Amino acid sequence: MVEVGEGSGSKPSEEIWAKLVPLDSRYSDIEIRSDEFIICSEIRSSSIEKHDWCKISRNSDLCSATMLNKSSNTVLVDEAVVQNGDDIVIKCGSKIFPGPDTAGYLGYRFEVMPSQEICNKQLIKISVDIEHAKCSICLNIWHDVVTVAPCLHNFCNGCFSEWLKRSQEKHSSVLCPQCRAVVQFVGRNHFLRNIEEDILEADSSLKRSDEEVALLDSYALIQSNLVVRSGKKLRRKRAYSPLDEESDGIDLPCPQCGTELGGFHCNQNTIHLQCHACGGMMPSRTDISVPQHCVGCDRAFCGAYWQAQRLTRSDFHPVCSRETFKPISDHTISRIPDAVHDKNRHEQDITQRCIIQMGRTLQDVISEWIAKLNNREIDRTRMPLNHAEMITSGTHVCNDCYDKLVSFLLYWFRISVPKYLLPPDASKREDCWYGYSCRTQHHSDEHARRRNHVCRPTRGTNM
Repeated sequence: MVEVGEGSGSKPSEEIWAKLVPLDSRYSDIEIRSDEFIICSEIRSSSIEKHDWCKISRNSDLCSATMLNKSSNTVLVDEAVVQNGDDIVIKCGSKIFPGPDTAGYLGYRFEVMPSQEICNKQLIKISVDIEHAKCSICLNIWHDVVTVAPCLHNFCNGCFSEWLKRSQEKHSSVLCPQCRAVVQFVGRNHFLRNIEEDILEADSSLKRSDEEVALLDSYALIQSNLVVRSGKKLRRKRAYSPLDEESDGIDLPCPQCGTELGGFHCNQNTIHLQCHACGGMMPSRTDISVPQHCVGCDRAFCGAYWQAQRLTRSDFHPVCSRETFKPISDHTISRIPDAVHDKNRHEQDITQRCIIQMGRTLQDVISEWIAKLNNREIDRTRMPLNHAEMITSGTHVCNDCYDKLVSFLLYWFRISVPKYLLPPDASKREDCWYGYSCRTQHHSDEHARRRNHVCRPTRGTNM
C-alpha cells in the first residue's frame, strides 16, 4: 500500500509558488499555485480511496508556509509529529510524510519556487556603503558610472571624460585620478549604474540638480569600452635597428595608426574603441558623422567606420563586414527570431500562421511597423533598446538589437490583429493574467499553449 498526494483548489493559470517533490522519482510533483491549497491523498491498494490530507497556506515572508493536518492520521514533518487539526510551519527543504511513520507512505520535500518578489525582499537586506559609491573627482554619488582598468576604480562618465581630455593634452599617459595607476581601458559599468539608481531612489537628498546632471551629460564622451594608449615607449635593452620600425608597425592598434586613411592619422593621444563583433580597433572620433556605436546597446562596431574610410580588409587588423552594423531600414529578415514573444514557441507559431493567413511576408509586416515607429504611432515604453526615443529607420543598430526591435514590433502587430483574423485555435484562448510577464509559460508547455501571453498583465508587479 502506498499513499500518494494530489492538489486541488487552484486554476492552471495561477503562478506556481511552491511544490511538493516526491522522494520517489517515479511520482509527479504536486504544484502549489494558490495561497491556500488543499492536498488530497490517494491510498493505492486493492481499491483507490481519496481524502483530504492537509492544507498548505503561504506565509507573509513568501519563503515559508503553514501546513494544517486535515487527515485522521498523525503526520510527520521533519520527524516532528503533527496531530489531526494541528498546524506546523514548513520551510524549503522540509520533509513531510502523510502518516505516523515513513513506511508505506510516500514522502515529499517542500520547495519554494524563486520569484522576483522574494528576490527583491532579500536584496533589500544587502547594504551598500555610500562612501564606496562616490566619484573621487566630484565627491558625489556616481552619475553614468564608468570603470577604469586595470585598477578598477569608478567615476562619473562626465568627470572622467574631462580628466581624460586634459590628461591627453598635458601628459603622455592617462593616470587614474584615485590611485595614479596608468589607465589602459575605460568603459561604462551597467551593473554599478543599477546600484547608483537604487541608492538615489532610497535617498533623494543625494540627487543632483537637473542642471548639474545636464552639464555632466554634456561632458560625457565614453559610450563603450575605450582603449587608452600611452605615449611612453618601452625602455630598450638593445640598440635600435631598422627591424624595430618594421616590428613596431605590426603592434599598432588600428590601420590608421600606421597609415593615413581618409585624411586621418592616429597620434599617440588617440583613444581607440574595440569592436564588439570582430575585436579589432578603430579611433574614437567626434569630428565625423559616421556612427561608431550601436544606439540600441551602446557597444562599438567598426563596420560602418571602415566602410566610410574605404577600407574593406586588412592583412594585420580585424575589420568587420557592413552586415554587422547598418541602418534599420537596410536590415532584412526572413524568419521570426527566437526571442520573439519571450521565447514562447506557441505564440511565435501563431504569429507566423497569422502573417501567412493574411497573405503577407514577415519582411512586409516589419517594414510596415518600422514606418509606424517612424511616425511615432507606437508607445516605446517597453522597447528593449537604449535611447528608444532616438530610434528611427535610419538609425544604425547591430544584428542583436535589430532582433530585439523585431520582437518589439511583432508584439504590437499581434495585439493589433482582430481575433477573427487569428487562427481558430488561437482566437478561442483566454488571456493569461500575467500576460507577457508570465514566468509559468517558460516552464509549463501546457500553460504556454492554452493561454494567450501576447497581452498586457492584469495581475502582478508589471501591471
